[in-house]
Amino acid sequence: MIRFNRRWQGMAAPLAFIGFTLHHGSVQAQEDARTPQEITEHCAAVKASVEEAGFADQVSVSCDNGYAYLSSTSYPDHPLMTGIVGTNEQVPIPAADYAAPIPLAATAGTTPKTRDSALAVAVNGVPIFDYTGGGEMSQEDLHHHQTQHDTLLTEQLDDCGGHAGRGDDYHYHIAPSCMMDAMENAGDDAIIGWAFDGFPIFGNNNPDGSPIAAQALDVCNGQADETFGYRYHTSDEAPYIVQCLMGEVADFDALPRIAPLRAAKGSEPMQPGRPPAGGVDDLVFTQFDSGSRSLDYAYKGEAYYIRYTPSDTPNCYHMETRTVTNNGALKRGEYCR
Repeated sequence: MIRFNRRWQGMAAPLAFIGFTLHHGSVQAQEDARTPQEITEHCAAVKASVEEAGFADQVSVSCDNGYAYLSSTSYPDHPLMTGIVGTNEQVPIPAADYAAPIPLAATAGTTPKTRDSALAVAVNGVPIFDYTGGGEMSQEDLHHHQTQHDTLLTEQLDDCGGHAGRGDDYHYHIAPSCMMDAMENAGDDAIIGWAFDGFPIFGNNNPDGSPIAAQALDVCNGQADETFGYRYHTSDEAPYIVQCLMGEVADFDALPRIAPLRAAKGSEPMQPGRPPAGGVDDLVFTQFDSGSRSLDYAYKGEAYYIRYTPSDTPNCYHMETRTVTNNGALKRGEYCR
């Protein structure tokens, strides 16, 4: 195992190549400005962050063509969905062939960038979004707190900081607390994830354990780092986690999205759920060893649920639902990634 620390054993100098010089152009142009050793060292840092956290059995890391790819099902090994009141009536289902690309020639820029999907990936392979629930963040919105779209304030998140999105994909919107507690190297100096611009994410404190000074974090929830040039943080106050990307991204529009479920032949297309007004009661997500799952909850005294069982076709599921979105109508079908 590669042992990661902030001194980088064997390195002659910090990773100054990941500094604040703005480079325009492609990742290939950025990569050409780096030495092979520097690219290798950044790859090693990404691999070490997964291995030392204890998630190597859930996430594979490969480096190729200037990127480290974190491949996973995006389905974490911790409790899911517990504590949600403002449910969007979606259920977490494993992704198919999800691979998060982390540039190995990370270069800080000057213009923050946002999108209505993941901005980063945790070291357990789960995507990380900004704090809004449906892609409501725009360039103009970065500088003020959108309380009406805050997934934490509107009780859309489970006790671990995540929920299932419109594509029935599990992801985090705030600090992934359950994952962080389970990390074998848990602590202030542990990397908890990587943003899609190549920079690492740490917890609420500086890596040396000292508190982060007031106003030290920028609009994306990041600050300068002596090892990587730049780093992101989680925080107790909004924006809670990575809100935007401050680094350069070669093809921002091509960043990955988990494919939504599609109706198999003979099944009715599935419509995204809508949060029932006022929230639901007693939401429980049950996971069975067979791979079947059941999300059960009550709304205005009536019982509702979303249940699925893996079918014989890879990445396909037999689903049965009774949701508020569908006015309590019972629906069945087969759906695939």
